[in-house]
Amino acid sequence: MSAYVDGLKMLARRELSEAQVRQRLTRRNHPGDAVDAAIDRLREERAIDDERVAEAIARTQTSVKRRGELRVRRQIEQAGIVPATARRVARRAFEAVDADELLKASLQRRLRGRQKAANQLELRRLYRYLVGQGFEPATVLAALKRLMTR
Repeated sequence: MSAYVDGLKMLARRELSEAQVRQRLTRRNHPGDAVDAAIDRLREERAIDDERVAEAIARTQTSVKRRGELRVRRQIEQAGIVPATARRVARRAFEAVDADELLKASLQRRLRGRQKAANQLELRRLYRYLVGQGFEPATVLAALKRLMTR
């Protein structure tokens, strides 16, 4: 089977970045020149579009997983998309989202309906969790301070 057909089959199942398609075709033992030709053809036909893939990742990360901008950008880059595109798409995605509401929703989900953290240990865990989810440390600290003054 040709690298082009394999690439089309992969893309029929889900959106993949150029780097992901290239990696998977190489793993399937297609020769390097066949992989390059297939990638070029798929890009010309717009079957591969890293910008579109980055936007899909950003949508999923913000609306479903409720992650912060830093984590969204990291997820886009892990898909093999260049950092400049990842920054641009993440920034654009967060222009359409209220980042404070996203942080609040993530915090409430973690607290499971409680209004306050039980103790300092839980506050530290919440801080680590929220920063790990891609929220800015200063914003997380402010949200946790508001939580404790309730």
